[in-house]
Amino acid sequence: MDLEITGRTALVLGGGGGLGGAIARELAAEGATVVVAGRSAGPLDTTVAEITAAGGRAHALVWDLGELDVVEARIGWIEETVGGVDILVGNTGGPPPGAVTAADASVWEMQFRSMVLSVITITNRVLPGMRERGWGRVITSTSSGVVAPIPGLGLSNALRSTLLGWSKTPAGEVAADGITANVVVPGRIATDRVAFLGRGQGRARGHDRRGGHRREPRDDPRRPLRRSTRVRPDRHFPRRGARRLHHRVGRPRRRRLRPGDLNYPTLREPR
Repeated sequence: MDLEITGRTALVLGGGGGLGGAIARELAAEGATVVVAGRSAGPLDTTVAEITAAGGRAHALVWDLGELDVVEARIGWIEETVGGVDILVGNTGGPPPGAVTAADASVWEMQFRSMVLSVITITNRVLPGMRERGWGRVITSTSSGVVAPIPGLGLSNALRSTLLGWSKTPAGEVAADGITANVVVPGRIATDRVAFLGRGQGRARGHDRRGGHRREPRDDPRRPLRRSTRVRPDRHFPRRGARRLHHRVGRPRRRRLRPGDLNYPTLREPR
């Protein structure tokens, strides 16, 4: 597939691994020069090495998205080193799981800065350059929790829904300048975060670390329903007694006709 982005510059937030790393590799394979940004240098260097080994062009940029005062410096470095940002992928890390009613106000503020306000601030910084060039793509990654809230991820459900409402608004404001703004809603993809959340849910449901099962409450709404299997007497049981079993498992058993019934056979006298 040719996305016609050869020579474009892409900034992928959270590009050190998981979904962000996969997006960065695909954009580089399409011919874009990718800048992967993230908090830790190790995962960023790994992604850059994989892109370079495949013949692509990539740069690593250590960036804590919660630090909004460095946005101007980071975007300025990209513009001087690579060029103006043509493609912005807003992929941020997820907040910790837990009961939303137990989250402190400071946690809400910190996660709002790193997950929501960072994406909005960076987008506002790169939009003028996109307008000057008459081309731009703003892609914001959220979660399936914006469609159906996920139990235990109240912070993520609320904050990612904020990004969904925000992205829809500027999409109409910048469309005339050749810029599109879209939201992707990924489901359960095999990433490190999904594996971490799965282990936490497993412990909450009674699974130990070795995969054993300690308890299985019947009234747990998160427990998947098991599809029942229809029993066929001719396959699962011997022929002897199959007729009687078939009446018990399948269709109801017929009652024998008795004298006095409407359809009871009677002898008629010849005319």
